[in-house]
Amino acid sequence: MGTSVLISILITFLVIVLILYLVARLPIDGRVKQIVQIIVIIIGIISMLKYLAVF
Repeated sequence: MGTSVLISILITFLVIVLILYLVARLPIDGRVKQIVQIIVIIIGIISMLKYLAVF
């Protein structure tokens, strides 16, 4: 049980980092890019809290 939760959290973290990297590479306005990064981070935190059984 503990190992699968740890693997799920690690995979979620890696996906968040990959999405943030790809967003940083997009040729869009800096303000829009910042808003998208904040949204991705919030969604990532919520999904990690789901794996930790907070929600």
